[in-house]
Parts: sequence; structure tokens; C-alpha cells
Amino acid sequence: MNAPAVSPADSRLHFYQPQGSEVELFLHASRNQLPVLIKGPTGCGKTRFIEHMAEQLKRPLYTVACHDDLTAADLIGRYLIGNDGTFWQDGPLTRAVREGAICYLDEVIEARKDTTVVIHPLTDDRRILPLDGTGEQLHAAPGFMLVMSYNPGYRNLMKGLKPSTRQRFVSIGFNYPDEQQEARIVMQESGIDLQTAQRLCAVAAALRKLNDADLEESPSTRLLIHCARLIRSGLPAEIATEAALTETLSDEPATQQAVRQIIRALMPVGE
Repeated sequence: MNAPAVSPADSRLHFYQPQGSEVELFLHASRNQLPVLIKGPTGCGKTRFIEHMAEQLKRPLYTVACHDDLTAADLIGRYLIGNDGTFWQDGPLTRAVREGAICYLDEVIEARKDTTVVIHPLTDDRRILPLDGTGEQLHAAPGFMLVMSYNPGYRNLMKGLKPSTRQRFVSIGFNYPDEQQEARIVMQESGIDLQTAQRLCAVAAALRKLNDADLEESPSTRLLIHCARLIRSGLPAEIATEAALTETLSDEPATQQAVRQIIRALMPVGE
């Protein structure tokens, strides 16, 4: 039995750089008790956005990292055996429903298809969660909000959300920020100087223009922040970019060499 990876929101304020009207849209969705679907590539800020909005709305946040073995019981709850016999333990979705919290299902298409069926009664006017194990039919507390995310680039014939599920949500499309926005984010999150942040983001912009035959996945904003933190701590930029970008993005020698050439052109050694 694999329990879902659940992360409660911590007490730190999460920096977030808006890209458009996503903050306003999310606030209106919350006000109207509408579920939200976040779409975008890995590392573009989807999770940070949800953390930021939970803080803005002053609501608890339960984050579930979805995976192939995630079951409906992992979300809802199950009976466990303790010293005093069996007892029911709520899952993260049930806790969020009871508390009026936000439940965030991260990369939901990684979960088994039958798992998403349990959310349907929560995503229409009923806003209920049937608990077959306890016989309860929970009505979502005020403030409850269901949010799911996925990376459309991973979708294939075997995965993807059914239209009947997608049409229950208000959707927000995310992408990587433009270079100026991304440089501010990298600088804010890593403490690096603006010039180095701008050069890292220029490298990322160039790498993102490569086609899928060159790179399976584009460098994320998260990856740029990792690289910037290494540089900020005193590691030479040449070593930091090799570890955080070149070696991370590909195992193919030819592709790695192409990445190095772009880095050297935009981040000359010694400057």
C-alpha cells in the first residue's frame, strides 16, 4: 500500500511573479466555488502559484503528488488497524472537504483513471464526497476548492483527462515566463545578481527553441533557480551550468555538446 505524497503548506510567504490575469481568475473561481485545472510544462510555476493563492485566501492547502499507484482510497481514506482495533483515517481530499481547505492534485494524469471518478460529485453543484467506508456523505465546507494540474506535453493515447472530467473545471494555461519576468524570479529566489539571472534566462530561451529531437524537455524555471543558487554560493558558473543544465537536460554526448555551446556563447567564462 503506497500512501500519497502529501505536503501541507508551510508558514513561509511564497514569492510569485504573475504572468497575466491568473491571480484574478483564481480569486473569482474561488468566490464562485469553481474547481480549477492548471495546465503547463514542468517547472513553470504551477505549484508555486497554488501555494501563493492559498496564502492569499488564507486557507489550508493539501498537495498530493499523483503517481501510477495512487488509488481512490489514498485520496479519500481507509480503515487501519491500531492498538485498539480498526479505525478510519481520512485521506487528504476528505480532510480538505471537512476543513474547507484547498486540495491540489499535482500531475493528476499520472494517477489511475478510476481515481479521478471520485472527484466528480465535488466538481458540480452538489459539492459532496460519498464515503462508502463510513457511510457518510460529506458536503464540502465553505472555502473548499479542488485544483488539479498536469503537463500537456506528457499527454499520449494512454493518458489524458476525459472530456467529461475536463469540462467540470475552469482552466488556466501556464507557460514559462518571458525573459524579463523569469530573470526577476530567478534573482528573487536565488539571491543572484540581475546580470547573471538575465544570462541564465537567455540560455534557457535559446535551449527552449531547440526541437524535441535535441532535448526531450526544456529547461524549467526551477532548474535555472537551482543553477543560480549554486553560482550564488560561490561555485564557478562553468561548473554550475554543467551540473544543473548540461548533465540534467540530456545524457546524449552530442546534445550535451550543443547545450555547452549555447551556454558558452551566452555566458562567456571569465565575465
